[in-house]
This record gives sequence, structure tokens and C-alpha cells, in this order.
Amino acid sequence: MSADLPSHVEIRPQPLVCDVASVDATDLLSAYADGALTPVEALADLHRRIEADNKGQGAVLRFASGWQTAAEESAARWKSGQARPLEGLPFGVKDIIDVDGTLTTSGSWFTGDRIAQTDADVVARLRQAGAIPFAMLATTEFACGSPHNPRFGTVGNPFDPSRWTGGSSTGSGAVLAARLMPFALGTDTGGSIRVPSCWCGTTGLKPSRELVSRKGVAPLSWTLDHVGPMTRSARDIARVLPFMAASPDVDLIAGCMALLAEADLTGLRIGVPVNWFTELVDATVLDNWRAALEVLQSLGCTVKPLPVLPVETFHRDGWTVLLSELAAHQSERLPRAELFDRGLLARLNQGITILAADYGRALQRRKAAQDMFLDAMTDIDLLLTPGLGGEAGALDTLTVEVDGHAVLFQDIISRNTMIFDHTGFPALMLPSGLGRSGLPTGIQIVGRPGADALCLKAGIAFQQATSHHLNAPAQRTS
Repeated sequence: MSADLPSHVEIRPQPLVCDVASVDATDLLSAYADGALTPVEALADLHRRIEADNKGQGAVLRFASGWQTAAEESAARWKSGQARPLEGLPFGVKDIIDVDGTLTTSGSWFTGDRIAQTDADVVARLRQAGAIPFAMLATTEFACGSPHNPRFGTVGNPFDPSRWTGGSSTGSGAVLAARLMPFALGTDTGGSIRVPSCWCGTTGLKPSRELVSRKGVAPLSWTLDHVGPMTRSARDIARVLPFMAASPDVDLIAGCMALLAEADLTGLRIGVPVNWFTELVDATVLDNWRAALEVLQSLGCTVKPLPVLPVETFHRDGWTVLLSELAAHQSERLPRAELFDRGLLARLNQGITILAADYGRALQRRKAAQDMFLDAMTDIDLLLTPGLGGEAGALDTLTVEVDGHAVLFQDIISRNTMIFDHTGFPALMLPSGLGRSGLPTGIQIVGRPGADALCLKAGIAFQQATSHHLNAPAQRTS
């Protein structure tokens, strides 16, 4: 770990009613700084809530090793004036990311009772900044299976348990929506940070390619995998992202900290898609996206239509790469195929039939996909697309409703997200309102590689002007 990270970042105390479940990560840190709450009290309260919860629907698999001791150490640091930037902030960890001394399974029977021997790089960096790995959260098998995980079961959406959270960071999306944790780690290969963020009404960033290290994270696709933060607001992502970066970046730290004070969008140029991203999208999702554009214009942004972009070929290329690399990782386990989740097995069987030439061509065209978006963004700063094409999909039929028609998950879930894994551009998903069924819809803010802070700037300003990110599931008693 580098010593370049600042030893202390000022957190300005603000008056706060200390209901741990109702506050986000930034306000929780403010409560610690104000002396209204200690990390020991906060984590004990969340632990009790998780143990009694009926909304997380199996999202929390187990608690991380040593969380009580870490909370006591953080409380002592706050008391002695030695608090680090994220001191005492609890976070959940998708169960493909290693946490030292903790069972890490990737949601699979194949992994047995594997205890991680060290932290993944991202977990270690967050620990260095004072954050506390608190619990391991559900995932689809190897981040590529169906909603119905054979080892741990299904994670229902806290807004409606008959609907899915979206994969594969299922537990991360659910615990945030259920107000069981203020911050979680996810991974994104075809959309697995952004899909649950959209369907659970939370906020998630797929960072620029390689901004966050994948060391200590079970691989799905070495070309497409990303690790990123999932929270309840873009402000919270700006708080934690600098301390997740693989290489400490003074500019990223300074830029994100500046956003916490001000996010002025005057003169920002927003590009609006005219095809692909707006097709196969429910009318209410489009209405909420257009309303978001109007909000951004009211904040000083200018809006410009993009040219027609031939996204479909590159979208298919992304799936060719993902399935081929999945096969490289998992095909040796096919003699024990009965242990696999059926969804993963179906994708694995697809992957082993892909020709090497097709995989090579898909990789070769990746540069063309990147250039296509860079050329389209020559005179604009960010893209704004609808999130997913509909509200959270039904677990019994594995379909999403779009303008009254049932559309299969595989035709909807990655449609607006995969391309930015394939190109490596940063993409922020955040709530845009509610759909026909009263469930969350989302918008996606996309920047050039390295423009993560600019995506967050637009997200913070949008959330300061709206309240969609404050929507929470209704309390249930059974």
C-alpha cells in the first residue's frame, strides 16, 4: 500500500438524527465526526437489522471475519483524533471478492468452503482508508449464473420480492435498497453493477477500465471485468472511489473531494442517443429519461443528439468475448456439470462453441468500438442514456415488461450496459424515477476513459436537484 493517500480528509460535521438505516455513507461519517454515533454502535445496529431483516431476501450470506474488532479500532481512532478518510464505514463485499479470513465462494458448489488467505487489493485499500469489510453478499455463480443460485437461493428485489434485483451483484443491490448497508462492492462484466443499481433504485459506477484492481477477484472475463462501488448516491461514490483506485491518484482524490463541495454543470455538453439505447425501452423509462434531460438542462447543460451509432455489432462482440473467456475459465469443470447453475451452464456451452477466429475478430473490433464513441463525443462531454429497458424483471418468468410485452432477460439486461464494459468507458447508473408498477427506473451517465469524476459531477448535481435516489422500499412485516 502506498503512503500517498492522505492521512486525513476533513469531514464536516452536520446535524444528524442517527438512524443508521436512513443515512448514507457520507452522513454516517459526519455522525462519527460529530460524536453523535460510534462505529461500534453503527455496525452493531446494522448487524441486528440484518439478522432480523425480511427484505434483503438472502442478500447477506455471512459476516466478514473481524468486523467487531475493526469497529472498536475505528471508534478508538475517532476518539483520539486519528480518524482516516473512511474511518468506520462498513461495506458489503460481493462474494467473488476475497476478504482475509472469510469464506469466499463465488456462489458455487465448486469452491467448497474456501477461506480467503488475504484481502483483494480493493478491500485492502479500503481498509487502509479506515473502511470495514462487514459482510459477504450474494452473487450469481461466478458472476454469470441465473437468478436462482443453486447454493444460496434467490435474492428478491426489496421493492417487490417477486422481481429480481438484477445480476450478478445481486446482494449488493439488495442490501443498499433495503437500507442494510451504506456501501457495497460489485463487479461489472456486462452490466452487473449497473443492472442491480437500476432495478433497486440505487447508484453504481462501473469505473474506467483498470482504475480499480481486479487482484483477488474471481475472474469471469479478463477483457471485460471491472470492480466498482455501489452506494445510494453519487456523492457517496465520490467519497469512496479515490480510496479504491489501484494506484493512488492525487488528481482523482482532489477532484472527487471538490465535488462534495460543489457540482456546477454550467456549460456541460450532454450527448443524447437516437438509436439502440432508446430502442426496446418502455415508454415510462423513456419519459423519465427525457425528464432527467430537462433537469440537466435546467442546471446549465446543453443537449446535442448523437449520430446514429452501429452499436449492435459491438454489443454482440462483447458477448462473444465474455462467453469465450468464461469457457476458458470454467470448461475444465464440465465433467461435473451437474454442480453448475443452469444459467451458467447454458452460457458455458455457448462459449465452447465459439470459433477462435470469431473471438479474435471481436477483440480486433474493440478498438473500432472505442473510436466510434470517442468520435461521437468530439464536441460533447458526457452521454446520457436510459438505464435498462424496463422495471425489475419477474423471477417466475425471467422476463421484463416493455410496453405490455414480455421480453426475455437476455434481450434486455445487458443491452444498454455491455458496450461500456467492452470499450472500458466509465458509466454511472442512478435512479430516474418510478415506472408503471411503481418500481425504480434508471439513467446512465457515460464519459470518456478517465472521466469518472465528471460522470459523478453530473450525477451529484442531478441528485441534488431531484429525490429519486431517496425512494425506499415499503416496510413489510412478513
